Amino acid sequence: MNADPLAPLDLAFWNIESADHPMHLAALGVFSARSPTAGAHAADLLASRAAAVPGLRMRIRDVWQPLPARSPFPALHRPVASVLRRPLAFGGAERETDPGFDPQNHVRLHAPTADFHSVAGRLMERPLERTRPPWEAHVLPGEDGVSFAVLFKFHHALADGLRALTLAAALMDPMDLPAPRPRPAEPARGLLPDVREVPALVRGLLSDAGRALDIGAAVARSTLDVRSSPALACEPSGTRRTAGAVLDLDDVHRIRKSVGGTVNDVLIAVVAGALRRWLDERGAGSEGVTPRALVPVSRRRPRTAHPQGNRLSGYLLRLPVDEAEPLARLALVRTAMDRNKDAGPSRGAGAVALLADHVPPLGHRLGGPLVGQAARLWFDVLVTSVPLPGFGLRLGGDPLGAVFPLAPLAPGHSLAVAVSTYRGRVHYGLVADGAAVPDLDRLAGAVFEEVATLISACDP
Repeated sequence: MNADPLAPLDLAFWNIESADHPMHLAALGVFSARSPTAGAHAADLLASRAAAVPGLRMRIRDVWQPLPARSPFPALHRPVASVLRRPLAFGGAERETDPGFDPQNHVRLHAPTADFHSVAGRLMERPLERTRPPWEAHVLPGEDGVSFAVLFKFHHALADGLRALTLAAALMDPMDLPAPRPRPAEPARGLLPDVREVPALVRGLLSDAGRALDIGAAVARSTLDVRSSPALACEPSGTRRTAGAVLDLDDVHRIRKSVGGTVNDVLIAVVAGALRRWLDERGAGSEGVTPRALVPVSRRRPRTAHPQGNRLSGYLLRLPVDEAEPLARLALVRTAMDRNKDAGPSRGAGAVALLADHVPPLGHRLGGPLVGQAARLWFDVLVTSVPLPGFGLRLGGDPLGAVFPLAPLAPGHSLAVAVSTYRGRVHYGLVADGAAVPDLDRLAGAVFEEVATLISACDP
């Protein structure tokens, strides 16, 4: 049984988790059903196919690295010395194939429902079982008989958004799959670095140290003059709500072509405008509110040495919620994102994830809960983009029509936003603390209104 040690960032996600803040990401896929039994058929298909996907058979096992046999407590009785050594024996964790893997433990068929998001919210509350491969697929038949949904949950230590997509897509069937492009041959790698590369390696180590200092200083600056809203923070209730909004990608491109920037700039500006509407309507007020948004950035490259787990950095920017004019909000977002891109994803307050590489396993083990609680000091809301394939997907012949990505909720936060583009439409997936945000559907409605406002502002 081959074991693969968790990379530092994966280990951090594994140890940050708590009962009130499970660290799984998810996607709620909605399918058109050809018959009322399509949901049950989909559950059977998922279970039968899961066994053939190696990544879904991987469990995460904590690694205990005992101290040497020569005890530092020689005068103590052996059992007493063993107890005293155990707190010092924390190690990391590793992925390994689960010899007892049973797909039936991971695929669940639920009763028919008229509200996929309501059920998904309750399922998002439940942490994944940590003693077996940390993923689940919940099949939700629709009461209408013409649709069903599947909620895929993956622990963040097992996969980032791109990796989770790959695992979920492996259980489905592609439609109109484009022809693969030829890949260049990968150069051979030596076991040891060439001595001529040593100066570059030393410079790399010094650069890493400088980067860590830059990130730390940027984080300290980002905490100054924080102007968030109490509505974006809460004491954890352990409950979850989810909601979604679907936009026409052509509308987003109309806005982008009119004012410049990128599609992502527009999508982030829509979040800022929707938050402004939502805060004003619930009486919290948007005046002077510029919450810090963490925008994760994937550092994953094709055929990387670590295809599993997380390869992430991020950008941190102030969302101009306090700006009343919609095009001005978009211009501020564009400027902030351009500034982040010029600096690169390896520096700045958003790149804190890179510091995980400099923390030993014991530090992740002991400091995980503290790091989780510190998220509220670092940023106010997560706004993440999860890539989806350009081709369509089916499950048992039933086409996937919508995909709502769902991000984990950080301790102290009331809201997280994820966005995906699929077959010409943009899907916003909203996750919130159920007690703090009972009006999450209203925020989803504000997303639609903000896009309409931007279009009107571009085409008066």
